[in-house]
Amino acid sequence: MSPDEPLTLLGGLSATDFLRDHWQRKPLLIRGAFPDFECPLAPDELAGLACEEGIEARLVEERGRDAEGNERPWQVSHGPFDEATFAQLPERDWTLLVQAVDHYVPEVAALLEHFTFLPRWRLDDVMVSYAPPGGSVGPHVDQYDVFLLQGQGTRRWQLGGQVPDEAPILDGIDLRILERFEVEADQDWVLEPGDMLYLPPAWAHHGVSQSDDCLTLSVGFRAPSADEAITSYADYLGEQLPSSKRYGDAGMAPPADPAELDDAAVARMRRLILDTLDDPAQLAQWFGRVMTQPKYADQLVPTETPTEPEALVAALQEGEQLVRSPGSRFAWRALDESRATLFADGDGVVCALPLARLLASDTPLDAALLAYDEAPALLGALRDAGSLAWPDEFEE
Repeated sequence: MSPDEPLTLLGGLSATDFLRDHWQRKPLLIRGAFPDFECPLAPDELAGLACEEGIEARLVEERGRDAEGNERPWQVSHGPFDEATFAQLPERDWTLLVQAVDHYVPEVAALLEHFTFLPRWRLDDVMVSYAPPGGSVGPHVDQYDVFLLQGQGTRRWQLGGQVPDEAPILDGIDLRILERFEVEADQDWVLEPGDMLYLPPAWAHHGVSQSDDCLTLSVGFRAPSADEAITSYADYLGEQLPSSKRYGDAGMAPPADPAELDDAAVARMRRLILDTLDDPAQLAQWFGRVMTQPKYADQLVPTETPTEPEALVAALQEGEQLVRSPGSRFAWRALDESRATLFADGDGVVCALPLARLLASDTPLDAALLAYDEAPALLGALRDAGSLAWPDEFEE
């Protein structure tokens, strides 16, 4: 597909136009982004996921009580929930949020195939929210890009423009609800199934359910903060640096005052740090690992016994296919014309560049991969790590 081809998903804009004019710059309302859209899961299915151990779910009530029983404007509860929890809820003004639904519902994961105009490693997950009339999480901002796809029912969205980091938020609530929210002119819409709203980071927005059984699917994107990136990269480098690489001051002049930390000393330390950090090859290796880390640490289940390469080859030759585990993340980076690093779920391994590209794509993982001599060992290692599985193992 050409990046200049108009896309219904983007309201007739091409990928080039969207990335130039809207991505991380300004919102875009897209009517009929998914024509004749049918939501890939029902409210009861979402509630069922929220009752399962290990699935991140929150219940937001616009009116609740604190630990002392006093009324308060908002209350947030964390799952897993049970049927009794839902039975006690009022008829309106609450919202159920379930993270990473694409990890558990293949039909939801399939929606991500429509977003290939963006790097796959930038995708985070698909959160799904359910709300009866009046359900909301309050006016707030997110520090990442998001596409808000209306799945079922209707939701009113109001935008308040970009807000600074220091914008005041309500105290004592496990939500970043803005104290003040003013709707911008012409930034007030009701979305119906198949409509979608793109929002860049730090854009104030407020969504309120206008109907029974309102379902909204939020496609979110990863964006490490500067403090997270610096800390993580420093830790990654620190694990590889020899203890002999230290501050040095050979050839320094005698100090005017032995207690002074002079400019020359600071400059030497600065050079040590910057020279160590400024390593493009190491930065790329760290970046690939951090951007493919699973969303949840316990998400992947390693095999109990190592995979026998001979058995794996035989299964593939008999027509079996390996599948990528739900939530697994792959990327690749070329090292030269023939070799690449394949990044898979926070790890990296060097292999043939074409093999890395195939594994990081949505290409079926079948016997065609055996054209590469290193494929059996690599596929076995990925299966042992939990990144790949046989279909029947995934179904279990």
